[in-house]
Amino acid sequence: MSKTSHAPLRPRETDSAVFAPNIMGGSHEPMYGGVLSFMRRKLSRDLRNVDVAVWGIPFDAAVSNRPGARFGPQGVRRASAILEGDPQYPFHADPFETLAVVDYGDCSLDYGRHFDVPAQIEGQAREIVQAGATLLSIGGDHYVTWPLLKAHAEKHGPMALVQFDAHQDTWFDEEERIDHGSFVARAVRAGIIMPERSIQVGIRTHAPEDCGIEILYAHDVANLGVSGVLKRIAARVGDAKTYVTFDIDSLDPAYAPGTGTPVAGGLSSREALMILRGLGDLDIVGADVVEVAPAYDHADVTSIAGAAVLQHYLGLLAERKAKHGKKDLLTRVAEHSL
Repeated sequence: MSKTSHAPLRPRETDSAVFAPNIMGGSHEPMYGGVLSFMRRKLSRDLRNVDVAVWGIPFDAAVSNRPGARFGPQGVRRASAILEGDPQYPFHADPFETLAVVDYGDCSLDYGRHFDVPAQIEGQAREIVQAGATLLSIGGDHYVTWPLLKAHAEKHGPMALVQFDAHQDTWFDEEERIDHGSFVARAVRAGIIMPERSIQVGIRTHAPEDCGIEILYAHDVANLGVSGVLKRIAARVGDAKTYVTFDIDSLDPAYAPGTGTPVAGGLSSREALMILRGLGDLDIVGADVVEVAPAYDHADVTSIAGAAVLQHYLGLLAERKAKHGKKDLLTRVAEHSL
């Protein structure tokens, strides 16, 4: 009987979050193992030649109902492990062949000093934004969008806001209280977002004021359809610098049970992702996904949706960069290794 010889197999790479040789290109390690980062991106605080920094903000002390969104960054990172190594649907491309992306880790917060948190988030976000990277944040409750908007406005000036949410978040108290339902009113009053260029999608609650922002209630989305919603967004936002915030409770609880304030009658995950896919003409300068609370989740359904939202942000940014040209890959890798 003859013996068949086999050449030794090259070990499959693992722990790309730590040991990836550079910040470009996809990862091909098993999705069920390894050190977790968002979509296996290298964990790094080095922002040289970085296009996008993914950053967690594990804060949920501003909630009005169920807590737990402090675990959102962990849950979304874990769910994102399945999104590695392949051309990403529906973009037909690997975004990491175009974008240099790092996982910047989590915001440093003192859990015992809640009133210090806004300045901590804003200051650390400012460092990332001013370094030239597009910041994609994982909350945390929706309060975190307030200091994030302030950090972005320092660089970009007043912005349009595209908000996916069940709630308007225009409840306002004159005191500087820590509250996840007031960031929109604060941002309008501070001149950080332009209400005449801003729109909310999927709303299914009422607040005392709309702050001049266009509202597409959940039933409007159903009646208009995806193409109709995209036309309304494009007409409202135009060419303004745009911040996109995605509260996971914009989805119906059937698609996102793991959140603090679920509201029946929301968008389906397919519907929301189709709308996101159509935002490629917007000048997106920053974005987040918030209110993922894995403790109330089932089978990581909500965390998977949150990871898909961020994956769509990356796809949009990669397409936009490809249209406007990109630095040679070898040059970028060499510069980052200096």
